[in-house]
Amino acid sequence: MAGGRSTAAAIARGPVTISFAGYNRAWASWIASRLERYGVQVVLQRLEITPESRIDDDLQDLLLSEGRVLIVLSEWYFRLGPRTHEEWNAALRRIVPPNSERFAAVSVTPAALPSAVASLAAADLWGLGAAEAERRLLGRLGITPSRGNSGETLGGGGGPRFPLEQPDVWGGMPRRNTRFTGREELLGEMHQQFQQAEPGAGVVTLFGLSGVGKTHIATEYVYRFLPEYDVVWWVRAAERGTLREKLAGLAPALGLVTGREYGERLRAVRDALRRGEPYGRWLVILDGADQPDDIHDLVPNGPGHVLITSQNREWGEHNSVLIEVPVYDRVESVAFVRRRAPRLDEADADKLAEALGDLALALDQNAGALNDSNTPVDEYIELLRHGADIEPGLKVAADFQMTYYTAFSILLNRLREDKPEAVDLLRLCVFFAPGPIPVRLLRDLPIRDVPEQLAGLMDDPLLWNSAISKLAQWSVIQSDPQETTAEESVGSTEVVQMHRLVYQAVRADMPEEELNTYSRVVRKILAAADPGRPSDTRLWPRYAEIVPHLASSGALESTNPEIQVMVLNCLRYLYLSGEYRAGLEIAVAAAEHWPRLLDAGHPRLWDLIHHRANLMRAIGDYRATEALDRSAYEQLRADRGDRDLLVMRAGGSLAADLRNLGRYDEALDLSQFVRDGYAELVGPQDSRTLSAQHNIAVTYRLLGRYRDAMELDQVTMEARRELLRDRHNWTLSSEYVFSHDLRLLGRYEQATSVQERNCEVHRTVLGADNPQTLRAEHNLALCYHRGGDRPQAANLQARLLERCQRVLGDLDSLTVRVAVTFSSFERQHGDLDRARELGEFALSEYRRQFGDDHPYTAGVLGNHGLILRAAGERQQSQIEIESSLAAMTRAVGEDHPWTLGCALNASGARNFAGDPESAADLSRATAERATATLGREHPLTLSCRIALATDLRNLRKRPEADKIEEEALATLAATLGPQHPHTVEARSRTRPHWDFEPIAP
Repeated sequence: MAGGRSTAAAIARGPVTISFAGYNRAWASWIASRLERYGVQVVLQRLEITPESRIDDDLQDLLLSEGRVLIVLSEWYFRLGPRTHEEWNAALRRIVPPNSERFAAVSVTPAALPSAVASLAAADLWGLGAAEAERRLLGRLGITPSRGNSGETLGGGGGPRFPLEQPDVWGGMPRRNTRFTGREELLGEMHQQFQQAEPGAGVVTLFGLSGVGKTHIATEYVYRFLPEYDVVWWVRAAERGTLREKLAGLAPALGLVTGREYGERLRAVRDALRRGEPYGRWLVILDGADQPDDIHDLVPNGPGHVLITSQNREWGEHNSVLIEVPVYDRVESVAFVRRRAPRLDEADADKLAEALGDLALALDQNAGALNDSNTPVDEYIELLRHGADIEPGLKVAADFQMTYYTAFSILLNRLREDKPEAVDLLRLCVFFAPGPIPVRLLRDLPIRDVPEQLAGLMDDPLLWNSAISKLAQWSVIQSDPQETTAEESVGSTEVVQMHRLVYQAVRADMPEEELNTYSRVVRKILAAADPGRPSDTRLWPRYAEIVPHLASSGALESTNPEIQVMVLNCLRYLYLSGEYRAGLEIAVAAAEHWPRLLDAGHPRLWDLIHHRANLMRAIGDYRATEALDRSAYEQLRADRGDRDLLVMRAGGSLAADLRNLGRYDEALDLSQFVRDGYAELVGPQDSRTLSAQHNIAVTYRLLGRYRDAMELDQVTMEARRELLRDRHNWTLSSEYVFSHDLRLLGRYEQATSVQERNCEVHRTVLGADNPQTLRAEHNLALCYHRGGDRPQAANLQARLLERCQRVLGDLDSLTVRVAVTFSSFERQHGDLDRARELGEFALSEYRRQFGDDHPYTAGVLGNHGLILRAAGERQQSQIEIESSLAAMTRAVGEDHPWTLGCALNASGARNFAGDPESAADLSRATAERATATLGREHPLTLSCRIALATDLRNLRKRPEADKIEEEALATLAATLGPQHPHTVEARSRTRPHWDFEPIAP
């Protein structure tokens, strides 16, 4: 007991950590100052609870500090997150009672709080005077004022003022926004700038787009740091005359004796503020000061602070610290919307925030409108996107009685009067997509293609830069210079961007004929920027600049042939760079318009179908793609005959669909027809002929003809190196498949050597996350695994799966293939539960895509059977392994290597099930077929012979078993090495198995 009392006493004497919501900073500062008067060491800690964090963890973190934790309770403390009272009650009941000696609390609100707050035994400070509040605070912490402190009156003394007491001078302040959300870092930065400022230099300007929340941030700053000021004076500063009058109105509040003229009163006020008499702790807020040139001479000077809100960044030229106010981040937007419209859940709030670009004023007004209606959020957002007139229903606040539409219109009118060419530039920009617009695109269009009202602007660099500067000055756009390379001139990489609601306001303000004129100019700009070589990886950054703007510029609906070719080039780039879904979205949109813009059978219509099919196939929509390609192929062949380039291309696409659907023999016949046609039409060394030849090798590989595939891939690789460059993505693809062939033939060391270099170049040329790079790295992981370097294989496969999931999605064909091989690796060398999870996911996905008769489904079913065997579920394991063999035989025939591998596993299942005769029969037949198909030295053939030796030994045919085993071991040691895992396992008489690996079609 004595030890317990000692610990409690130590806690009571120790420091106090004050935990508070940012909204209650004034209370926290006052409490800290009171405690420090009595020698208590104090730490202020603002509580931050995010939607991702756990309340329990945040409360536990408070206990990491020494001494006691004093919680400043208000409804704001429990809005963080935001979390429900039920969640808070559960957390408080778990954390507080076991640590009751560490927690204390004071309540600074009359509002209802979660019921579990009772366990904190809070002292109620609300509605009291400063002396009584201090007495209760000290009593709650068990602090008794000593005689040495008795000279100071409770509640008095220096330090921050009691939060319930207003400053001596208080005027013009808006009411505090009870729905204020976030902005903690920005408020902290403002306070820091004021604290660091030299006397006479405490001027901070919040600048940003209209509606971004500058006024509300300024208001919150005042209330949050109110105890630090004795004078707070808020002035609407849009006009010079109003500002002079309102500043002059401070004279009587300061007790200054002046004449009746407000000019005289203004001089007296400015002199009093400069001298800091009668008050040195003053704060003047100039709200809406958008014309610094008109009013900068009226900004007060002295020991106090001036806070300015403005759309105009020119305040930086007048000795003010500039702090830009961005739109909310998404977490803040969602929290704000849910406070403004409680009927919306988190997902709906997120959708609304996305549609409105996280702009505070738009969120406030639209969320208010939604909360007062029963309109579903998705329906409301569609109205927003289609420009419906929702303005009459918007909820405006008492302190800002205009909609954000009106606010933007006022801004545009001001710009039009001040600098009309800036509005012309703005109108040009709104036909690009929201987001970064490279200035280089705007400047590269020949002047002859520009309408008269833009020609002067685009031909005059000084006028152009002046327009850009004016838009940036008024926070309408952000202009950001990017890093330049040696090949780029200074300024060539500058980008401008604007908020999506500015786009809507500018477009709504434009006459119909100007809409057509400006959009046509932007389409020409994009077409002029097309480098015309989408397969050249060096030019991909140029295409990445163009693609986002296709839809917003109207390029997808254009009848201009140059623009249509640009759209097709962009689709090719999106396919090659792995942006499949973005490309498909554009292809589908173009397909809605082009059939009515072009004559039936026009070549560009066939081009669009080809690119669309490629993108559909890339995301795994094989049956739909096969129907689309077959229709195109048959129609083109009927119209144009067998020897036509469009027919060849359509045939190649159809062959790719057949490969994906497991129809390999059909695919081979069609691929050879296509290769022969291209060779006749354009020559055997043309890139199209080589691509068709590459696809024949792919089909050989799927048919199990690994040597044929390797020989053809080697020829293609050498031809591509000659025709293209070594670092061309098609050359790199040929190298990757050549290494793949080597590995499938059991030449692991050579395969690894080729693939390591190939991966390095892939990462350099295409980037680490390009799908072709990911495929190359998957092959490298399997080279490591087959070659016996298991640590390298484990590390690479785990990272690869995570990257595929992140970049391509869980259901992408490559992601599923990686999951299959990683499942097999985990079963043998890692986590059996993880192996089972991945294997069952892949089996389910292949069944969904292909059905039970596809070879991929059959192969992965066999892998799953091996997992069940490892888990001890032998009966179900044998059922699945036998089913896998039967299905694979039906799919690809009994001599295919995949079938031989399934048979190897099935012989093992029969052996384990106590049927050695059947196992031996199957092993003998499998070993003979493997020898005939793959050769005597192939690893799969040797595995089959080791299994046969095991089965013969079980039948007591030891001499034959020993002879077969000895020959197989010798060959394994000679081909793979004596320390290779396969050799070591065979020597230890571990029964071999086979893992199915889906091959990219």
